Amino acid sequence: MATDYFQIDDLLTEEHKLVRQSVRDFVNQEIKPVIDNAAHNHTDIPGLMPKLGAIGALGPYIPEQYGGAGLDQIAYGLIMQELEAGDSAVRSAASVQSSLVMYPIYTFGSEEQRMKYLPKLASGEMIGCFGLTEPNHGSNPAGMETRVVDKGDHYILNGAKMWITNSPIADIAVVWARDEEGKIRGLIVEREMKGFSTPETHDKWSLRASKTGELVFEDVVVPKENVLPNVSSLKGPLSCLNSARYGISWGVIGAAIDCYEVALQYALERKQFGKPIASFQLQQKKLAEFITEITKAQLLVWRLGTLKNEDKATPAQISMAKRNNVKMAIDIARESRQILGGMGIVGDYPMMRHAANLESVITYEGTHDIHLLITGNDITGINAFE
Repeated sequence: MATDYFQIDDLLTEEHKLVRQSVRDFVNQEIKPVIDNAAHNHTDIPGLMPKLGAIGALGPYIPEQYGGAGLDQIAYGLIMQELEAGDSAVRSAASVQSSLVMYPIYTFGSEEQRMKYLPKLASGEMIGCFGLTEPNHGSNPAGMETRVVDKGDHYILNGAKMWITNSPIADIAVVWARDEEGKIRGLIVEREMKGFSTPETHDKWSLRASKTGELVFEDVVVPKENVLPNVSSLKGPLSCLNSARYGISWGVIGAAIDCYEVALQYALERKQFGKPIASFQLQQKKLAEFITEITKAQLLVWRLGTLKNEDKATPAQISMAKRNNVKMAIDIARESRQILGGMGIVGDYPMMRHAANLESVITYEGTHDIHLLITGNDITGINAFE
């Protein structure tokens, strides 16, 4: 592969390569032919979640007994990479379902909750979303205002969450709220619960092929059996975010590769002054820098995936990878657009769509600046957040 400059495929298993190829084929057949139309018209892709479930892209590291594929973390990363080569909205849908919904139910849920929800989430029959960010609290989840009150045989939930991927179409929401003792509790809120609504966020210039909205809770009665029993602190949602950030660090490489490969092909075919523009030094400089940065990102996530498989990856390492790789991808999307000149702004080419999507990715799951401060805190021992 032109984008495997350091023969990283030699570090992958045959299973890894088969998984990657199957998802790549799916993206080429099911996503790329329709994604520009979906993004232009601000509509999601019909039947996307069952299709993702059918190829094993939802909760792929969840054990088979709960409907997952039982794959390792590198396979999960490769799936995210191929999905984001199609569009960040597609990877976001799979990432939310896998890391922010299935992961907490599997990790912190009861056996009954696992059996009730995970198989349907894995198949895409059920769609989930994740409620942590609030109107007044983004980078500071500890300031959470959503409250849950114990009423004996049930809880009463009040509050609001925003910037929630898939909320308008979700069947369930994994919601984080503070109880009377100040502890952070995870609750599985179901669509039909009275007082639960999901207003859609309109007029987005980014992630236009997916639904985004709010979660609003007005005296919602949540049965005790819908509370995740094995977590009562911010460790719960933050561990979910670690899994999601890890997936993002792989996913954005797919967007970068898509932009790079299109720009390289265009530069070889487009002629000016009697020769391909790829023969000019400035274009070669861009292309050489693209493949260098992609290669560095690939090596970073491969090592991170290896550490994650061994349960050794730290949150700070994941933050570094997320921050570095998203910045890499958005820079390549923007700069590769220039290689195409005016053609780079039309929907026949993916650069502008990827660049617009990555404006969201560089902000969600921890902003670019916050991840820098996480690294700073880790290396100095000094918390710059407060």
